[in-house]
Amino acid sequence: MNYRKPQVQDYYGHRLVALFFLGFALYIFGRLFFLQILRHDHYLAVAARSHETSEQVEAERGSIYFADSRTGESFPAAINKTYYLVYAVPKSIPASAVVSTTNKLATILKFDEVKKSDLLEKLSEHASVYKVIEKKVSEEVANEIKKNNINGIRFEEQKYRFYPEDSIGASVLGFAQRNNAGELDGKYGIEGYFNKKLSGRAGYILGEKGAQGDWITLAERTNIQAENGCDIYLTIDRALQKYACDRLRQGLKDYKAKSASLVLMNPKTGAILAMCSLPDFDPNNYSQVDDLSVFNNTSVFVPYEPGSVFKTFTMGAGLDLGIVSPFTTYVDPCEMNINGYKVRNAEQKCYGRQTMTQVLEKSINTGVVWVEERLGGDRFRNYVKKFGFGEKTGISLSQEMSGDISSLDKRGEIFGANGSFGQGLTATPLQLATAYSAVANNGKLMKPYIVSEERYDDGHSEKSTPEVIDLAISEGAARLLSGMLISVVDNHYFSAKIENYYVAGKTGTAQIPEKGKYSLERTNHTFAGFAPATRPVFTLIVKYEEPELKWAEQTALPVFHDVMQFALNYYGIPGDKK
Repeated sequence: MNYRKPQVQDYYGHRLVALFFLGFALYIFGRLFFLQILRHDHYLAVAARSHETSEQVEAERGSIYFADSRTGESFPAAINKTYYLVYAVPKSIPASAVVSTTNKLATILKFDEVKKSDLLEKLSEHASVYKVIEKKVSEEVANEIKKNNINGIRFEEQKYRFYPEDSIGASVLGFAQRNNAGELDGKYGIEGYFNKKLSGRAGYILGEKGAQGDWITLAERTNIQAENGCDIYLTIDRALQKYACDRLRQGLKDYKAKSASLVLMNPKTGAILAMCSLPDFDPNNYSQVDDLSVFNNTSVFVPYEPGSVFKTFTMGAGLDLGIVSPFTTYVDPCEMNINGYKVRNAEQKCYGRQTMTQVLEKSINTGVVWVEERLGGDRFRNYVKKFGFGEKTGISLSQEMSGDISSLDKRGEIFGANGSFGQGLTATPLQLATAYSAVANNGKLMKPYIVSEERYDDGHSEKSTPEVIDLAISEGAARLLSGMLISVVDNHYFSAKIENYYVAGKTGTAQIPEKGKYSLERTNHTFAGFAPATRPVFTLIVKYEEPELKWAEQTALPVFHDVMQFALNYYGIPGDKK
């Protein structure tokens, strides 16, 4: 038997192994101490968060309503409506059923041959699990598809904005579309201006869910309630809006104009009763427009040189300062030379001795220049501002423009002369309606408003009240000016007359500036006025851009007459002419 003497290296080898296991054990112990004791709270929170979840609760977008201003009733103009996304899971459709499924869906969805062929191709991709068939399908059509119990066809509920009146009021309402976050986002008009208020505030559910997705602790779940958007009630009268816009549209077609605008308002309060902008669009199908400019409400967005309708304000300033009266006379010089420029009357007519009333009746350019010269540039500019020009009206619609009266700040008498008859400065149809309303309202310039009330989810509401912006001219001057405008209609614009009513009004046929001069062919046509003229209830502005006919009394005036007559009859306003 051989006996081997232990080696020194074996002894140290065993000690190294023992030390290794001891060190490893100490590391494990230390790590556990660090995790379980020192970092206990942190990892407890991490573990909790692995179960915690939050779900957003979408707020309901507020609705918009038209009014029946006679009865106080409201009619939905923009509401939320449930539609369906129809999609297929081709993997679940038997190959033998692809053709029959295609035929059924194409019939119900009223697909043409191109869309039907595309559908057949989608359903034939047997490895696919998701193919969109049609978006924004109505509940009625979705239910019809469901009745057929078609294998592999699924539905996803979606909320869209719905406009029951289609294009009526589109330029006022705007539209709402889904943004990248899947939320309804308002664009243009009321939808754009009040987007935040209409959207409301989303709510949340905070709590814990188990592996199966069920809430673990229902009692401890935190609910942050959604705050639905406010409802907007408009001053727009549904019946007046429909008639006015339909009549304006007929004129657009008959006169072959590029665009048209109309504003009907209550001169005593500033409430807008109808507002039209053509061409328009269907907000239910806003993506189908050919030209994005149709989204702009021309009544507030497109300033233009108004022409002779502006003579009313020059004359009003002269009356207010006592510089002229309706019977003041001047002798028409036929042509005026100002700063090297010639100012003439339309068609270069010459009228001889005329009263100020006749200046408005015959729309004599030199007559209002004569008044403006006696006013002086500074005073004339101040009155233009007092009538509200050069600034936004502040109406609750997106995309409002202010117009431009900066030419009146330039040195040179020609700028005031041109401005006196509506050249060289711009205004929107709404500004003109507001200014004419000041004449009708004893000189008081009212802030126009289109929202009568905002009703919030918590039950409170905010109502609009009439607001006086300025006293453009005195009551006496306004009454004199109203009488002169009545004479304009009675003695010159016979087709504007309405039986049993006094009508006050003025036309404007304005040449369109181009390349530093005024076009001889292209014009804008406007008729502005109010009735019953002795106790006004309605102010109305009608404007056509580049109609084929020559004069505003052939285009804007007939539409003014028809819309004003309808409004007077609709409201049952008694006549003021004995």
